[in-house]
Amino acid sequence: MERGVIIISLLAAVMFSAIGVVYANHMERTLFVTLQGLQTERDNLNLDWGRLQLEQSTWATHARIEGIARKQLGMSQPNFDEVVVIRP
Repeated sequence: MERGVIIISLLAAVMFSAIGVVYANHMERTLFVTLQGLQTERDNLNLDWGRLQLEQSTWATHARIEGIARKQLGMSQPNFDEVVVIRP
């Protein structure tokens, strides 16, 4: 009788251990798929960040700003005789 209880206890322990291994493998695969998705999203965001930095540098070029100042604001470079130097 005592021997049968030990065998049943060991069998139950082996079954719980097997179920635990299957569950751990399933969780590992699920987390790995999530990790790959997040890495792909990170890479896409890094690409977007690079594009936005390039766009910002394009919009902030001196030639573009000078062109807008001349066309939209009617500004121009002053002549030499129009420059007034103020000294303290």
